[in-house]
Amino acid sequence: MPAIAATSHTAPADLARRVTGWLNVYRVLAPVVLVSALLLAGPGRETVVHPVLFLVTCGGYFTAAVTLIILQRATHAATVLTPLANGVMDSLAIALILYASGGVSSGFGILLVLPVLALTLLAQRREALLIPAVAALAVLVPQFLIGLRTPHTDYTTAGVLGAVLFAISLAAWPLADRIRESEATVRRQEIDLANFAQLSEYIVRHLRESILVIDLEDRIRLINDSAAQMLGAEQARPDAPLAEVSPRLMELLSRWRESVGATGIFATEDPTFVGADGARLMRAHFAALGDASPAPVLVFLEDTSLIAEKVQQSKLAALGRLSASIAHEIRNPVGAMSHAGQLLGESPQLGPEDRRLTEIIRHHAERVSRTIDSVLRLSRREEARAEQLPLTGWGESFLEEFCETMQLPQARIRLHAAASEIQIRFDPGQLRQIVWNLCENALKHGAAEHPEQVIEMHCGRLSPSGRPYLDVSDRGPGVRPEHVERIFEPFFSAGRGTGLGLYLARELAQANGATLLYEPRHGGGSVFRLVFADPRRWTTETEP
Repeated sequence: MPAIAATSHTAPADLARRVTGWLNVYRVLAPVVLVSALLLAGPGRETVVHPVLFLVTCGGYFTAAVTLIILQRATHAATVLTPLANGVMDSLAIALILYASGGVSSGFGILLVLPVLALTLLAQRREALLIPAVAALAVLVPQFLIGLRTPHTDYTTAGVLGAVLFAISLAAWPLADRIRESEATVRRQEIDLANFAQLSEYIVRHLRESILVIDLEDRIRLINDSAAQMLGAEQARPDAPLAEVSPRLMELLSRWRESVGATGIFATEDPTFVGADGARLMRAHFAALGDASPAPVLVFLEDTSLIAEKVQQSKLAALGRLSASIAHEIRNPVGAMSHAGQLLGESPQLGPEDRRLTEIIRHHAERVSRTIDSVLRLSRREEARAEQLPLTGWGESFLEEFCETMQLPQARIRLHAAASEIQIRFDPGQLRQIVWNLCENALKHGAAEHPEQVIEMHCGRLSPSGRPYLDVSDRGPGVRPEHVERIFEPFFSAGRGTGLGLYLARELAQANGATLLYEPRHGGGSVFRLVFADPRRWTTETEP
């Protein structure tokens, strides 16, 4: 900013650096050319009157120019000497060259034109008048000294050259002002752009929303702290390939680009994917930056778990009111219908077709009753009372109870535990309810048609977050891709269930700071993963 404020009187640093650099190059080349011309001239054709003085002056001028270049590079300054000091140095050197060459008749006075023009662009108004004055004296004084020895001296040419130097300096004033104004404008724009870029980067980095920008080469160009934490703070950094940071997000981006290129509209479905910690469900929204095709993409990452937490209380309140109505208005009539159907089925006068109808009545009455029980259980859900549990030990005792209750051989369910014991914090009753539901679903849907298939449970720690997890895997038909995003919705069922089991399991997991996820199993089947709360975030309170 100080350089901009002084632009009306002095040249900006960039302009001074460029002009001084080219002037120093001129100072280096001029004596080299002059000495070369003297050495190449044949005997009797040289125009130098005092060769020794000529060579010494050229050598000194060359040395001074090299010294100024070295000092300028070492100090990183635009100019080492003031414009007037530079003008005095150039004028003195060229004056000695003129005297050694016999005056203005040698034509070497033209060497002053470029230094006068360059230094006038850099000088203040007063210095801009002194520089051509010193240059004019550099022409007239050698000519006067030569005139003391020679009766016929060309003072006219010397005077005209001095006047030309003054005219060049006066003509350079408007040009110098315009250059200064242009340089000042450019400098202000550069500062404004730099400030705007810094402000934009600051705003993006400190936004609560998670944002990143992907370039045409599918590399991360800009990412804020929130998005880096969701994708993995160590890997998610500018210039990192998106495919290495999050292959799933890269897949979704490619699908979005294909849908936009084919239809010209945004994709209507926004599937979720798992974050770097293995427990956070995220949804990505894409927007093109600019009208080019292809164009860089702005990606918004939405943490669906945060939204679920915000609406959880309202859902529970609504379910509480609904369950009260169900208990009074539906359960009793359904119970009466079921009992009447059972009594009717025991009548000896009924034929086979009538007995089949009574079976249908009892079956669907029981189904409605189970739905009511699930809703009431959900609405009466107590607050989680988390305890510290050994995951492997709890899993072994659970399997023993489950196999005994379901009358299953223990070989049908296998537990694969980590080498070291893993501690978790969870409500034991709610954990049992979640895992029981997952194992029961695996038996009902995954191994119903193939009794020899084994249900597997795996427990360990996720990398790199270190969060404990428990997997329940089967080799059944799995979940259809179009149903993956809906299996945890209440009352959604692709089979004969009530559609509340998985919904209730996820709600109980969230109440304990955990996350329940679904993944298709490699080779066929399903994997339901329960990711527990991060042990590093445990508190001393009962709540996780």
